Amino acid sequence: MSEQFKMVSFSRGEGRTADLSLFTEEQAAKVQRFHASFPVYKPTPLADLTQTAKALGLGAAYVKDESYRFGLNAFKVLGGSFAIGSYLAGRLGMDISELPYDKMVSEEVRAKLGEVTFVTATDGNHGRGVAWTAHQLRQHAVVYMPKGSAAERLANIQAEGADASITDLNYDDAVRLANSQAEEKGWVMVQDTAWEGYEDIPAWIMQGYGTMGYEAHQQLPEKPTHIFLQAGVGSMAGAITGFFSSLYGADRPIITIVEPNKADCLYRTAEADDGALHFVTGEMNTIMAGLACGEPCSIGWRILRANADHFISCPDYVAAKGMRILGNPMPGDQRVISGESGAATFGCVAEIMTNPELAGMKAELGLDENSRVLFFSTEGDTDRENYRAVVWDGRYPSGK
Repeated sequence: MSEQFKMVSFSRGEGRTADLSLFTEEQAAKVQRFHASFPVYKPTPLADLTQTAKALGLGAAYVKDESYRFGLNAFKVLGGSFAIGSYLAGRLGMDISELPYDKMVSEEVRAKLGEVTFVTATDGNHGRGVAWTAHQLRQHAVVYMPKGSAAERLANIQAEGADASITDLNYDDAVRLANSQAEEKGWVMVQDTAWEGYEDIPAWIMQGYGTMGYEAHQQLPEKPTHIFLQAGVGSMAGAITGFFSSLYGADRPIITIVEPNKADCLYRTAEADDGALHFVTGEMNTIMAGLACGEPCSIGWRILRANADHFISCPDYVAAKGMRILGNPMPGDQRVISGESGAATFGCVAEIMTNPELAGMKAELGLDENSRVLFFSTEGDTDRENYRAVVWDGRYPSGK
């Protein structure tokens, strides 16, 4: 069982640096003000799982619950909305601070912009956020989904008025399809995967995620000793790592990145540490659909290489374990409905804390009864059928 857990660690003070100017507290506050201009905005709750933490051998566990975000059950809308807003502001020659929601939907601005089509590839949550934002701003969205995507997630995207479909491609090839359609038809690509010549919009998406980190910082009763972040392409992980690294500098918490074994492109890139990005190809059929990405975001990787301490590749059953524990915490703790990608880090830590075969990893991570750990549950039960299969029916039993 323990051989399915793999970890690479970087030592601090090795001269690794990255530009964090986009992820300062000041920048995050600016992003949060943009999001707060939407009528549906409310900060998502930070669950304090004190009793569950003690049961696992930790001092404290805090879980930012993004299932409440904008009524969309996932955090992704933060990135898509800020990127689309920033793009439209640029078209108008304005700064995003000059274009809150009420101005963006005004007839004056609509007349200047006309209809813009935004296109993206997604397993569900990001595409729903892009579709929702386009609908809110009276624009149009086209969404391509990889094979195996849940029908419920497709229906949620279509309900926002988007032209959405499930392809027969894996995630990274769906991204390439979306990009080719953007180039051919003059659409605007809104993707968190960055590559040479395409970094402005991914950077805005990453900045958009800063609202989540900014809110958590405002809500935390104490400074965390550890932060665990799940990663697909690494844009969210890079954004939150960048924010807390800018905030605390050399005194930042210990930051660990968690990926599924079947899509661990950041772990492989960290393991090689040769200046190149390392890809995972094929179907990547992990339970953690939102993390099934094989090509790292270049911007995210630069931040993670300089500021993350550990990279873990873990088996699928830990996500199921996290879903079950968060949905059924110790008495007195707040219940968190977390999907397979949202629960990955909590399940990973729970397994490390309770599995004797992983004692060495636990020690290397510095996890003990004094640890105060921050997690981000980035989605709720966005695929309810699968959520019930895991939590009710025992799919992916522990250690299998």
